[in-house]
This record gives sequence, C-alpha cells and structure tokens, in this order.
Amino acid sequence: MAHRIDGSAGDVLTARLRDQTAKLVALEPDVRADRPDAVHQMRIAARRLRSALRTHRRHLAGDHTALEDELRLLGRNLGRARDAEVLGERLLAQARELPDGGDRERVLAELATWSTREAREARTTVLGTLDSRRFHDLLDALTALAADPPLNARATRPGGPELTRILRHEHHRTARRLAAAEHTPDGPARDRALHAARKAAKRARYAGETAGRPARSYTRRMKALQDVLGRHQDAIVAREAVRGLSDGGFGYGALFGRQVGEGEFARELLSGVWRRAARGPKRIR
Repeated sequence: MAHRIDGSAGDVLTARLRDQTAKLVALEPDVRADRPDAVHQMRIAARRLRSALRTHRRHLAGDHTALEDELRLLGRNLGRARDAEVLGERLLAQARELPDGGDRERVLAELATWSTREAREARTTVLGTLDSRRFHDLLDALTALAADPPLNARATRPGGPELTRILRHEHHRTARRLAAAEHTPDGPARDRALHAARKAAKRARYAGETAGRPARSYTRRMKALQDVLGRHQDAIVAREAVRGLSDGGFGYGALFGRQVGEGEFARELLSGVWRRAARGPKRIR
C-alpha cells in the first residue's frame, strides 16, 4: 500500500530548510559553551541542509552550489572536533584493555597526550569558525533562504511523486556505489569505495527524513546501512591513526590489529544489512 504525503514538494523542502536552519542557529551558543554533543548536532544540521539543497536542486531556482560548499566547509571544521573526541575515546578505551605490563602504561600515556592535543587544536578550529565573518554570512544566507525559498514551477507538483523520484534516485546511487565497492580488490581502493557508499547511504537517509513519516521504514533501513559503513570507516581512520603513532611496540601493534579486525567484522555485517535495505523505498502518493 502506498503512503501519502500532504502538500507540494516545495512545502516539504521549505519545512526541512526552516527546521534545520533553526537548529543550526540555536546550537551556536551550545557549541561555544562546549556543551556535550553540541558540535555533533550542529554538524548533522549542516549536513542535512546541504543534502536538502543537493537532492532538491530541481525544485529551486538559481544556483546554490556556493551555499552547499559553505555548508560542506562548516561540516568539515566541526567534524575535526567530533572526530578527535570519538577517536581519542576509542583508542584510550581499547588501550586500557591491553594486558598489564609491557608497554601498556606508556601507550596509554602517549595516547592521552595525543588525544588532548588533538582535541585542543580542534576546539581552536571550531571557535575560529564560529567567530568568522564567513560563518555569520552563512547563517544570514540560510535564514533568508529558509524564510523565502526560491521555489520553481516543479516545486508546486504534489509532494508524493516528487519525493518518490528523489528517494529512488538516491537509492540507486547507493546501490551503484556498493556494487562498485564489492568489485574493488581489498585494500585502500576498496576502503575509499566503501566510504563513498557510506556518503551515498547518508544522503539517501536524509532524503528519507525529509519525506517524513511515509518514508520512515526506508529511513531506518538506510540509517542501519550508514551505521555499518560508518563502523568500517571508523576502523579505517583509527587504524591509520595508530599507524602514525606506532613505534613498533606490542601495544600499538595490538591496537592496530584490533582496528583491522573491526573493519573486517563491519564488512561481514554489511551483506545482511544491505539485504534488508536493498528493496528500496515504497511509492509515496
């Protein structure tokens, strides 16, 4: 049975832009105060806005790629802080599980120093971003866009068929990238291909979120796919960080091996998760 959505494609897009812009603006004081999860939530809002602009290009008059680029830059600057936090917590927790004796305490001390330094530098980047004229120009542009989006004639069409088209397009894009990754030999090239598939899955998930309740089941399945691909990417990033820190001792070697194992486990989970997600979105009326 097909699901139904009220309003036009433009109505749906406008609601998404206004909701996520409001969240982005409201989060600035929390990010400045370094409140828990604030950086992560602002990064997500920036990504959702960029995804909405990209997936709904055919519903907007004019060229908004410059705004997309600014949102990408904001996400990257915020991402450094979030990634430093998550990576530091991951490696320190795993280092605490190393056997007593040997170089365990030394590795823990070095990781703690490294993690603190990375977090401090990332925090400086975040505050510099929020203080910049560029950031405030971005907020002004987003606020103006959300208040009165330049919708074109296509945006007046019923939302259901338009959102169905977008979801199917994003789903096929994800499927193509996963197929490309499957046919790529093991190694850095395959890691990059799986990361590209993760980005596609994330965009498909955000498109599902924009569609709302009629696409809720599809959104959940794409989130599960994004999560397992993210688990793989986290292992790759952690592996390369350990490689850069390693002095060839047992502790770092054990940590490196653990990242390799967790990456392999994520790839094992992938086929089952994709099997549940592969059927794609249902038609929305």
